[in-house]
Order: sequence, then C-alpha cells, then structure tokens
Amino acid sequence: MKLGAQLYTLREQLKTEEDIRIGLKKVAEIGYKTVQVSGVGPIDPKILKSICDENGLQIIVTHTKPDRLLGELDAVIEEHDIYNCKYIGLGSMPVAYRTEEGLPKFIEEFGPIIDKINASGKKFMYHHHSFEFHRMNDGKWLFDHLLDAFPADKMGIIVDTYWLQHAGLSIIPMIEKLKGRLECVHLKDMYLPEINNDHTFASIGDGNIDFVPVIEAFEKNGANYMFVEQDKTPGCPFDALKRSYDYIQTIYKEN
Repeated sequence: MKLGAQLYTLREQLKTEEDIRIGLKKVAEIGYKTVQVSGVGPIDPKILKSICDENGLQIIVTHTKPDRLLGELDAVIEEHDIYNCKYIGLGSMPVAYRTEEGLPKFIEEFGPIIDKINASGKKFMYHHHSFEFHRMNDGKWLFDHLLDAFPADKMGIIVDTYWLQHAGLSIIPMIEKLKGRLECVHLKDMYLPEINNDHTFASIGDGNIDFVPVIEAFEKNGANYMFVEQDKTPGCPFDALKRSYDYIQTIYKEN
C-alpha cells in the first residue's frame, strides 16, 4: 500500500494558490508521495496538478461536493482527467438523505451519477462517518442498504478507522466485510481525554486504535492507498501529519 495525506487535515492552511504551493511542499518534505484532494481553496485544476507534480505528489482520490456531482458532473470528470485521478469520492451523504424517506432518494438521484462516473473509466468512492450505522426500520444499517444498492464494481468505500471506532464497531471485521471495495482508506486515530471522556481526533499512534493489525487487515483485504487524516489538531496540522507519518514508518513499510 501507498501512504498519503488527506488534505482536509490542512484545509485552513490551503486556502489560496500560494498557500497550496507552500503547503504541498511541506507535505512532500514530510515524506508523503500521494494526496487526497479535499477541503482546499479554489484553484485551477491544471495549476494544482502542476504543483503536485513539482513536489512528487500523486493525486489519488478526491472528496467532491455533492452539489457538484449532481450539477457539474462532466466538469468534475474532466478535472479528474487533468489530475490523472481515478477515484471520485463523496465525503459525506448530505443530511437530507439520512432518513427512511431520504435514503431511497439518495439511491435514485446518485445512481445515474455513479453509473456515469464508472462509464468514464473512474470509480465512485463513498466515505462513511458513524451515522451510516444506525438501524433503519427493517433492522438493517443504512450502510448495508448502500452496499445493497451499489455493488463493489460500482462503489468503493473509503473506510475510516476513526468513524468505525466512533460507531462502536470492531474495525477488522468491517474491513474484512468490505473486501473488494477498499482501494482507498483513511487512517485516523481516536483519543479519549480523561476528564470528560469526549472523543477527539489524534495523530496515528497517539490514540486508542492498534494500527498494526488494522494495516495488516487493510493490506490483506485489498487496500491500495491509505491516507492519514486528522479532522482537528491541538497544534500545527503539519506537525500532526509528520507525527503520524513518523509513527507509521515504525510499523509499516510501503510497497
């Protein structure tokens, strides 16, 4: 597997073209070779690709806003052609679809979009949180309804270790369940403060997830790219990305 950085971690540091130039140089200097484009400020796709090329960074996957998938799909596909990027990701299901009545609408409205993405030679990737694991009226998870509606050849899953932990699920069995959908995954750790026991985002190795068996399970079940993400950091996000990178180097060697 290849190790990359999820740029959403740096969304406050990547707001302008100049920010992006400076920031991606720092990402490369940490040692990352691949990135997921998410949360960056407005920038011409050709310029972004050029900046990544200058720093030896390959764009593997994106998180693309749902309104762009619904209304600007041709432009989205063209941008991914510029990036030489196969995977078009949705970062989160919009709130309006997260109900008994809304989920069928999501399946109906996004079905043709997913078909068109796949017909273009790309692949649609769905990134989950924890809300997908609430039970519907039939007793099944919302998540399982998504899997039933869109088989593995149509929809990959960006497995997120933090959100599986947040949902109270065992991570490795879920990885095994999703074999065949795991091209891109998120490494994200969870820390539980002693005072109020609220969950917070941690750098890899600082939280309560044992990533040695997790990474082994990802590799065994077909993951190709793993991206470090930390939604919030107590200090500098670049330092957090480096801390995660350095720790992962002690437990896994890229292939």
